[in-house]
Amino acid sequence: MFENIIVKYLITFFLGMCPIIEIRGAIPVGVGLGLSYFEAFVTGFIANIIPIYFIVKYIGPIFDFFGRFKPFKIIIDWASNKATKHIEESERLQNFTALGLYLFVAIPLPGTGAWVGSLIANFLHVPLKKAWLPLVLGVLTAGCIILIATGSVVTIFEHI
Repeated sequence: MFENIIVKYLITFFLGMCPIIEIRGAIPVGVGLGLSYFEAFVTGFIANIIPIYFIVKYIGPIFDFFGRFKPFKIIIDWASNKATKHIEESERLQNFTALGLYLFVAIPLPGTGAWVGSLIANFLHVPLKKAWLPLVLGVLTAGCIILIATGSVVTIFEHI
């Protein structure tokens, strides 16, 4: 019994850390495995916010290293230019970067989430101190939306 619950937590945790899946997949899977909604939410949330620090803080040096190789440099430069072009041109957009990061991460759609939001923060040269709160609040909001959706779907299927 004890080992079984640890496996459920570990599966939920690692799904929460995975890019693309993140908290959006961790909560429904955790509930499906038998964790309570609260347990699935907290486990997925903690797992999903851990990569934020490392991506915002350390992806730059990794990109710099790989940028020395032509195929990677082309991709990195393209993505960086695409991400920063409009922000650098518009002072209004610079003022709303934190709100934009929050909304981007908070809306639980494929391709949005803490991983991509953290990459965007890095491309925009948003310091960790300014990026951390909007990204974490975005994960929290997305988690709440997914929690409500999961509870609704489970309730509907229980009544069918």
